[in-house]
Amino acid sequence: MNKFQRVLRYYKLRFLRLKGDPKHLARGAALGIFIGITPTIPLHTIAILIAAPLFRANLIAAFLTSVAFCNPLTYFPQYYLSWLIGNALTPYNLTWARIKGVLDIVLSGSGIQDKLIALSELGVDTVIVLCLGGTILAIPFTVAGYILTYKLFKKLQHKRKYKKQPDYFS
Repeated sequence: MNKFQRVLRYYKLRFLRLKGDPKHLARGAALGIFIGITPTIPLHTIAILIAAPLFRANLIAAFLTSVAFCNPLTYFPQYYLSWLIGNALTPYNLTWARIKGVLDIVLSGSGIQDKLIALSELGVDTVIVLCLGGTILAIPFTVAGYILTYKLFKKLQHKRKYKKQPDYFS
């Protein structure tokens, strides 16, 4: 098993071993999916730290799913789809070159302060297009994620409950 597979297995097990109310765990997963899909990369951690208590969502579930949905393999498709949807729904007409410039800034090795300054110089139209497109893109994944993770954690809770009970009839 290579290092990448071990890391995936570790985070999968970490996610499955979360304990708590299935509703809170599912809310955390849905929140992480939503924030992970929206094109707000330098602000994901801050957004999760603020939103998790507001929605009574599990913080660890939110972080784990955010990382799963926002990683180097998903940046470009998410930004591209956010751009397409945002361009279709707003009167603005942004070019992919400008969006690619946003991605280059966000994914550069500079600090968060430099990223925020660069993003603030992009203009309101870029932010509106990307955020609206990202929000619309995230909604179906968030709803599906909540339903699936709620069922998963409910099943795991049921399984743990019956595993702990002694068998009096054997």
